[in-house]
Amino acid sequence: MTEFKHFKHFAGAVLLTAGICATSFAHAETTVVVGYQQIVGPFVTAIADGRFNAAAKDAGYTIDWRQFSSGGDISTALASGNVPIGVIGSTGTAAAATRGVDLELFWILDNIGKSEALVVRNGSGIEKPQDLKGKNVGVPFVSTSHFHLLVGLEQVWKVDPREVNILNMKPPQIIAAWQRGDIDAAYVWPPALTELLKNGKTIADSEAIGAASVPTFDGLVADKKWAADNPKFMAAFTKVLAQSYTDYNRNKASWTADSPQVRDIVKLIGGDGAGAVEALNLLSFPNADEQASETWLGGGATKALNESARFLVAQKQIDRALDDYRPFVNSNYAKEASK
Repeated sequence: MTEFKHFKHFAGAVLLTAGICATSFAHAETTVVVGYQQIVGPFVTAIADGRFNAAAKDAGYTIDWRQFSSGGDISTALASGNVPIGVIGSTGTAAAATRGVDLELFWILDNIGKSEALVVRNGSGIEKPQDLKGKNVGVPFVSTSHFHLLVGLEQVWKVDPREVNILNMKPPQIIAAWQRGDIDAAYVWPPALTELLKNGKTIADSEAIGAASVPTFDGLVADKKWAADNPKFMAAFTKVLAQSYTDYNRNKASWTADSPQVRDIVKLIGGDGAGAVEALNLLSFPNADEQASETWLGGGATKALNESARFLVAQKQIDRALDDYRPFVNSNYAKEASK
């Protein structure tokens, strides 16, 4: 879902975030800038309804929430020291860690799951992934969708990607190409995914591919030194995460288009209630005990970062992959929050 931008564009993004530093110094020492993106979930609801702010205040901190347009911009701000905590996707986390950003992944915001899928056009003659040979497939390059398309082809369906005409397209371009009949299939996320399904069908998704290989996810990362120096904040912040995720998973049916929780999401990131509910239903949100398990922060997330880094090397977005990404994953906060 979160599209990773080439590092050469990060320099420009620094200019966009340069003002943050001056603003941060104007606040008290206990002000924490947290960067987030337009991603639905319990995390966003807890921002909007003030639970994070209340918990931070009790711990002696004030949160300055900043919405960013991409994980790449948050990576830049994190690297420059302007934003100690932010939302980045799995590929972006692997890239930032490889380039020397001293971060740690401490919470899985969502398992991308069914929210990214391989859709084929009605009448294309494609009934299964093996039928993609010789077909035109649109996907945003170096995104989590691109990563899972290639993983699916190579590891799950045993199809040589060179036998498929994979085209680099952003979601709006995919919709236009689909409507013109220029592509036979696409791997993408909502709202483009929703549009394609009006004249197509899903034959694979990131939930199934992730279960057979490695998952893709959006995560919360922190500057490692800052987190170690501010344990009270990290404990309070993660406790709210744990409570909000438990609330959602226990009461998911009550999160309707008109519910206070969904209205809070729309208020903060835009869109409409029906669209937010649709997006929520395509994602999964692991509870604190799942977060700390081998499935996620206890091992699975490290494996995903390892695979993502190799993918980025193959795509020439980074020069090399690190030997091991375990130092960039911390399950301790989730473990404590699960108690």
